[in-house]
Amino acid sequence: MIEIIPAILPKNYEDLKNKIALVRGFAHVAQIDICDGVYVKTATWPFLSRAESRDGMDFLENDLDQHFRAILNEQEGLPFWEDIDFELDLMVSNAMENFDVYAKLGPRRIIFHLGAQDVQKDLEEFKNFLEGIDVYVRDVIEIGIGISPTMPVEQIFPLVNSADFVQVMGIDHEGVQGEEFDDRCLDHIKILREKFSDLIISVDGAVSFETAPALISAGANRLVIGSAIFNTDDIIGSIEEFRNIT
Repeated sequence: MIEIIPAILPKNYEDLKNKIALVRGFAHVAQIDICDGVYVKTATWPFLSRAESRDGMDFLENDLDQHFRAILNEQEGLPFWEDIDFELDLMVSNAMENFDVYAKLGPRRIIFHLGAQDVQKDLEEFKNFLEGIDVYVRDVIEIGIGISPTMPVEQIFPLVNSADFVQVMGIDHEGVQGEEFDDRCLDHIKILREKFSDLIISVDGAVSFETAPALISAGANRLVIGSAIFNTDDIIGSIEEFRNIT
């Protein structure tokens, strides 16, 4: 059965909490899209604004949500963390530098994007970073690598064995929901499936009842779904319907 992962693009902590509550008990994993307003235009929780002055290399204390700071200080956890696992989709410019910070949120999975500034500038350094993550951390956190449909899929080949899965983006403009599907991602999936038969391939962006069958047929194992779940009147029924697509 295909794994269905509800995707949350949280406007703030309350929005995050409310959306997790809607799928708690029905989804094993939820994806939290973390956008810093630098790598992508959108700023989501835990960032309070786009902070155009931020250079993307450091956290600004006054630009972070108070709940985020409390979680880092082990005063609380992510909402409903006892009932659901989380994967963090890091659409941020400084993912490598602040990996330890995001790891403190207690995620089951963390996704880096090839297009991020600190990754794109030196893929060999990124590979070394992945291979240098402490083995005990890798035992509890799966690492994924995201690739957009406009990037040459061959660019990710040298990194596949250093990650646990690949996330193929179904849209070119990351950090938003409701974007038009880019069918070039289907070629990415087919090529990856043919070259790496055992690879877990996740797809995020413009996944719907119309696009899901083609994505599964191409070789996807996981579907990350935002608006096609949360913008319906029957969230639980929609999750079950996606699970039953073959």
